[in-house]
Amino acid sequence: MKSAWHVAHTGEHKHDHKEKEAKHTHEGAEEHDHEHEHGEASGWKAYLPVIISFLMLIAGIVADNYLKPGFFTGYIRLIWYSVAYLPVGWPVAVKGLKLLIKGDVFTEFVLMTIATLGAFYVGEYPEGVAVMLFYTVGELFQDAAVNRAKRSIKALLDIRPETATVWENGNYKEVSPDEVKVGDTIQVKAGEKVPLDGEMLSEGSSFNTAALTGESKPSAISKGETVLAGMINQEKVIELKVTKLFNDSSLARILTMVQEATTRKAKTEQFIRRFSRVYTPIVVLLAVAITLVPYFFVQDYVFNQWLYRALIFLVISCPCALVISIPLGYFGGIGAASRNGILFKGSNYLDLITKVNRIVMDKTGTLTKGVFKVQEIESYDLPKEEWLPMAAALESKSTHPVGKAIVEYAGDKINGIVVDDLEEISGHGLKGKISGKEVLAGNVKLMNKMNVPVGDGLNKITDTIVVVAIDRKLAGYLTIADEIKEDSKLAIDGLHEMKIQSTMLSGDKQAVVDNVARQLGIDKAFGDLLPENKVEKVEQIKKEPKTVVAFVGDGINDAPVLALSDVGIAMGGLGSDAAIETADVIIQTDQPSKIATAIKIGKATSKIVWQNIGLAFGVKLIVLILGAGGLATMWEAVFADVGVALLAILNAVRIQKMKF
Repeated sequence: MKSAWHVAHTGEHKHDHKEKEAKHTHEGAEEHDHEHEHGEASGWKAYLPVIISFLMLIAGIVADNYLKPGFFTGYIRLIWYSVAYLPVGWPVAVKGLKLLIKGDVFTEFVLMTIATLGAFYVGEYPEGVAVMLFYTVGELFQDAAVNRAKRSIKALLDIRPETATVWENGNYKEVSPDEVKVGDTIQVKAGEKVPLDGEMLSEGSSFNTAALTGESKPSAISKGETVLAGMINQEKVIELKVTKLFNDSSLARILTMVQEATTRKAKTEQFIRRFSRVYTPIVVLLAVAITLVPYFFVQDYVFNQWLYRALIFLVISCPCALVISIPLGYFGGIGAASRNGILFKGSNYLDLITKVNRIVMDKTGTLTKGVFKVQEIESYDLPKEEWLPMAAALESKSTHPVGKAIVEYAGDKINGIVVDDLEEISGHGLKGKISGKEVLAGNVKLMNKMNVPVGDGLNKITDTIVVVAIDRKLAGYLTIADEIKEDSKLAIDGLHEMKIQSTMLSGDKQAVVDNVARQLGIDKAFGDLLPENKVEKVEQIKKEPKTVVAFVGDGINDAPVLALSDVGIAMGGLGSDAAIETADVIIQTDQPSKIATAIKIGKATSKIVWQNIGLAFGVKLIVLILGAGGLATMWEAVFADVGVALLAILNAVRIQKMKF
């Protein structure tokens, strides 16, 4: 099957999961493009050659069995079956010849052409036509299956907006999204797709985000919040301020990742491709041996009889069932995952995720919503009206969710406050000068580092705490609470059902981390970690015997750990660009329960792939032995090749109908 060979033999990226940014080398120059036109033909035209050959074959068989002896014989019979052969056999023979001239000898085109012409040579005309006919039918069936498997990806590609309505010179005009610049104002009408990432300038609207997240529930977005390309505006005309160029938008990034996913092959696919290169020539040599070697050992040797057995051997040897059903199985897995709001960056990760036995997770933004609210404020030497605006002014320079919560709480009280000499101390907090005074805002570790006495009481608070000091004297503190995501408990329970151990890492203090771990049932939890400490923890876990680690995170500081882990999983809906680029699997819905779904899809894909390998090898081996012993005809050979390929394809498309 042509496209089967094409799928297995065109440009392949080698991607080592342990070195996330390792080289990706194209092997396209070494491979041959065994393309076909069946998928390009429209409607009935694709089936016309098959219909003609089938009707002529049936008519010929009827004539062989029911017409008067001597009428349908000799050249009349040869011409009839030759005409029946040409519609399906000629395209295959031409491609086989072209590849033969290029030096690519052992292709299914050459094998099928030799086998069917050999059948004509020994006088088995109907069988020669039947082999090529069913081979072509198998190709058409395979094209339909591949197209179905790619449908999710094609549907995703179809969401690319073609135009953007941009404000220019006092008027709105339609232009290509590529021409829109950062900072431009665009208009999106109700029912239209958002063409670029932007900030909401209007009061708000409701958006269908299914194309990006797989989530059917509409999402309400308010003024000042981010709207992503690919969302569909459902309510009213809105205006957006463009924040990213089209090629840098979330939609463009997702499209690129999905398209690249099909080029990163799983080890099983790579093995089958290498195996078929060795397997096919060996079987061809065996076929030659079956034809010639018996001459030296069999007394009543008949060349045509042994040639017929060799031709059967050749038909069976075509590795179509393997080289199409395996890539098709992975296609189906990637498609099923994308429909569930999960992007695998390659089929190699579908394989690898099935081996994961330890899930390490970040807390904020992964298991919790990352939406912080100020809960309690306590003052010491200064009234809160004096130190809180200064702390909020300092935190306004930070992108951390905790800082945003303080800024939101302080409101317009920070207006006019100028911060000088701002310094962010990683894992500790912020330091700056306001009106000549040194202001510190951060955790207890920051106070200890700066020799500000705080006492033991603050360590017992279970919420996230931000301590503020003015000129190295304790001014007060704020407690800030984050909300656990609705399905976080479901996520941990799902992992435990699969016997996967869970570990949580966080920069928050240990009391906060322990509290979340207790609520969710997480096996191990570590707090008070700097970004480099997270890396060290994952390195320690990886050293444990027979441990395959997946890390789940969403922030910029998670990127090193995502790269270090065997499988990096990013929360893609609200996650940082750095985390998404580094990760191997992206959960677009930001739902931790999708971690278990991703593993289930990987296991279902692996199961189907190995079922197909067993089916193909088992049936081919049996019929090969029967063919060599003269106990199988061309009809059995057709089943061993095309029939098994069709069964494998039907099995592979099952994954697209499964519910996870």
